[in-house]
Amino acid sequence: MSATVVVGTQWGDEGKGKFTDLIAAEMSMVVRYQGGHNAGHTLVVDGETFALQLIPSGILNPHAIPLIANGVVVDPKVLIAEIDMLESRGVSTEKLQVSSNAHLILPYHQELDALHERFLGDNKIGTTQRGIGPAYADRSMRVGLRVQDLLDEEIFRNKLNSVLEYHNKVLTKVFNQLPLDGEVIAEEYLKIYAPRLIPHIVDSVSVIHDELEKGENILLEGAQATFLDLDHGTYPFVTSSNPIAGGACVGAGIGPRDIERIVGIAKAYLTRVGAGPFPTELFDETGDHLVDVGNEYGTNTGRRRRPGWIDTVMLRYAARINSLTELAITKLDVLDELQEIKVCVAYDIEGKRYEQLPSNQSLLHKAVPIYKTFPSWGCDISAAASRSDLPKEAENYLSFIEEKVGVPIGMVGVGPGREQVLHFGD
Repeated sequence: MSATVVVGTQWGDEGKGKFTDLIAAEMSMVVRYQGGHNAGHTLVVDGETFALQLIPSGILNPHAIPLIANGVVVDPKVLIAEIDMLESRGVSTEKLQVSSNAHLILPYHQELDALHERFLGDNKIGTTQRGIGPAYADRSMRVGLRVQDLLDEEIFRNKLNSVLEYHNKVLTKVFNQLPLDGEVIAEEYLKIYAPRLIPHIVDSVSVIHDELEKGENILLEGAQATFLDLDHGTYPFVTSSNPIAGGACVGAGIGPRDIERIVGIAKAYLTRVGAGPFPTELFDETGDHLVDVGNEYGTNTGRRRRPGWIDTVMLRYAARINSLTELAITKLDVLDELQEIKVCVAYDIEGKRYEQLPSNQSLLHKAVPIYKTFPSWGCDISAAASRSDLPKEAENYLSFIEEKVGVPIGMVGVGPGREQVLHFGD
């Protein structure tokens, strides 16, 4: 009947996977609509931890159909490894579907990703070097290979040889690297990966719309987050696709009128991985505390995340860009032991107060946060079962965020477990 979008409102790592898993209980299908295996989702279910990269978080709900849509770039090796991991742990992937129009990541994409980062030196973007950007670049240049090409060996080889001729020239003449062997790549993808993936390949647009026309509800899950969006993020320190809610329409092949609910996930503090501006970043013991207690290390890369206070200037922008209908706040419990908590309400930039995100990137680099300070609650909230169980200080903190952002909070996470979520609408 309608679609729900789950989108990150910060720089990623907000805990989207956990809330996607929760909301998926109400859905017949969970659709991943963009990104690649550069974004990890960590789920804790019945004490077991699952780290996912490509497969939608809804895979842990056996009644939901997990679908990787056309907007995703797929590394077959990674996807098959993830399938095998889940199957070995008793999670069925039989229902998994992959769009025939999704693009493939190939070995030269990964080579070029690493070389570009090395070439940029101090100006590097901080990519995961997994080939995501070059794969999207090939898609835009209309030379990419798609999942459906695995179904036709002749077409796959012809397309591969054509694009590899160009990329090998770049590898050899620009970066002084050895050329890649197209026959080796073709054998790997056609003989090893294709037989495993072909049973999962579908016409994703038809499948999604069939569900909607049957009156079913579907969930659209983005990777990364608003401020990593190619158009609306802190460019150039962004991803290569559009994680925002509007990107779900393109990445899944549905229209805006099909979307009814847009849930913005925000951490109770803020983190960022890689380079780029970060006005509320902390370099002190409080920042170390957030990293240690929140286990702020990348699911895929293991990189330490940069910590900071929550920023309502950013959240207001995210609410506008995504047309959020509600917020879901994660990791509120990480703030339990702090003496005080700060919320950024505006920026001071060269003596001028900014309550909206400056459109000029140079100004954002100069932004000094203006804070409102709250006392912490100083107690363990992980056993809270409802909003009324929260200490007054925690309630005041959340109410202030609602007021500043202008979007109601629908859910709050008070621990890593699936059951440690407060539903504010109840």
